[in-house]
This record gives sequence, C-alpha cells and structure tokens, in this order.
Amino acid sequence: METNLQFRLAARPVGMVKDSDWQQVDEPLRELADGEIRIKVLYLSLDPAMRGWMNEGKSYIRPVAIGEVMRAGGVGVVVESQSAKFAVGDHVSGGTGVQRYWTGAADDKSGAFYKIDPKLAPLTTYLNTLGMPGMTAYFGLLESGQPKAGETVVVSGAAGAVGQTVGQVARQLGCRVVGIAGGKDKCDFVVNQLGFDACIDYKNDSVKDGLKQHCPQGVDVYFDNVGGEILDLVLTRINLKARIVICGAISQYNNTTPVKGPSNYLSLLVNRARMEGIVVFDYADRYHLGVAQLGQWMKEGKVKSKEDVVQGLEQFPQALNMLFEGKNFGKLVLQVAPV
Repeated sequence: METNLQFRLAARPVGMVKDSDWQQVDEPLRELADGEIRIKVLYLSLDPAMRGWMNEGKSYIRPVAIGEVMRAGGVGVVVESQSAKFAVGDHVSGGTGVQRYWTGAADDKSGAFYKIDPKLAPLTTYLNTLGMPGMTAYFGLLESGQPKAGETVVVSGAAGAVGQTVGQVARQLGCRVVGIAGGKDKCDFVVNQLGFDACIDYKNDSVKDGLKQHCPQGVDVYFDNVGGEILDLVLTRINLKARIVICGAISQYNNTTPVKGPSNYLSLLVNRARMEGIVVFDYADRYHLGVAQLGQWMKEGKVKSKEDVVQGLEQFPQALNMLFEGKNFGKLVLQVAPV
C-alpha cells in the first residue's frame, strides 16, 4: 500500500530550525469516508511566516502543535473523492501541510481548498502572485499603504514572494518604486525585469546612502518585510503622513535575543505618519478580486511571477532555511511530486 510521508513538528525551535526539530513519519493511507477527498500534493509554499507558526504564544493564528503535521499551503490534484464538491483530476489549492497526501472532509475549513485552473497559469503561480503572497502584497499595499500616483514607495525583500508583487502593483498605480534586496543579481532582476525604478543592495552597499540617493523627495509608503535595522533606516526618510506597512520581519524570526524594535519610532510622531500591521487572512472574502486584477495584469504582461523551485519533499528542512539565509531568488516553492 502507498504511504504518506509527513514532516511533523518535534520541538519548538530556538534560533534557526534544526533537523532535530522535525519528525519524519511515513504512514499508510487510510480509506476515505463519505464526503472526504484525497489530494496528492504537487507543490508546497515555503514562507517566512512558517517560522512564527512554530513558536508557542499568542499570535494571529494558533501555533503548530508538537507532533502535528507542519502547516503549509500547497497545490495538488484530487486522486480520490467521495464528495460531490471535487472530482478526481481537479487541481486545488489550500492548506495541505508538509506531506505527500492530504486526506479529509472536502469542506474542512482548516484546508479551505478551492479549484484552480492549470491552463490559466503555471501551478506554482497559484502559490505566488495568484496565491497568498500576491494577496498579501495586493491588499496590504492598497488597504494599508494607500499609495497615490507620483508617490515614492519603498519595499524591502523586493525580490521575494511578496516584495516583487508589491513593487509591480505600485508601478501600475503610477508610483516611483525603490526596492531593497540582497545581491546584485536580485537588484538587477528587480529593476530590469520587474520595472522598479531603483534597487538598493543591502549586502554590498549602504542602505542609508541608497535611500538618500534614490528617494530624494523622501518616502511616502514603506512596505516592510524584514524589520530590524532596515526599518529603522527607512523611518529616518519618511515624509509627512507617510504609511508604513508591517508585513513581516524576517531579519528577526530566528533571534535568540529579544526582537529589535524601531528606535527611530519618534519619526512617526514628527511626521504624523502611520505604521500598521497586516495579516492576509483579513482579506479572505475579497481574494477573488485580487486574483482577478493580478491575473489581468499578468495576461497583459504588466506583472510577472518568479518562483524558485526546490525538488523533493525530503529537502523540506534545508529548503525552509533558505528563506532565512537569503538563498532563494523569488517565491520559494518545494516540488513534492512530478507534474
């Protein structure tokens, strides 16, 4: 009988996630009950937020329990069905978890699966621009950032899953867009392929000097994916009534010391600026609107989607840590099965 390889959380990580924080379990596939489906996972989304889900404590979503299959979004194909909602052969996206197969009720809210069309876009795109990162970028920028034509928008993690879409959406709205990314190749991609006006290489250049050079009129909107020192530096350049969107703080997720907060926060007071955190789930009832708009821009060639695909479910622990080592180039995706 075919088995289901799963990665379960074995311990709460301290600092970077270690191999010992995971338990690999290979268990038989059970028979389906009435109303259930079985999904063969094809691709998994690897996201910085997953590191936070491993920690105990209050957050916007409950922590993954010790012994539980690691939470992750994925796309797959229905291989067995005892439900009228999904047919064998349907491609779906939802909360598959880090495993080869997802089995459960078709209307299970924890999975929240919906059908996707592989003819409209590559399956990996549904984990990027047409998936949760794209929705985070689209609604986070529009709802919290509220950019206006002619304003300067700065985005950190500009070559990553969320950042690449933030910048491209801002360009569609007539903004000047400056990215912050690590390495010449990423910065070149952001400018030459995604159409950003400029990109600051935080690994090799001074972010402070880059902001002064590329944002001579100051910063109106900052979309923050990294936190830490870069957030502090941008706060020194914000304009009156600026909007700072706190999406993530990847530079802080593996800290073994207290999280470093912004020491330049009084700039918010001086400039009567606003800093607001966003969680993509708050926009769930409008995802279809974001998908429609981003899909249209992609069809017109105005928005691009770049994924960095790692092969093999067994590579999950090493692949996840790529996010925190700056090794991924684009949205990080793990291919679980041949397509």
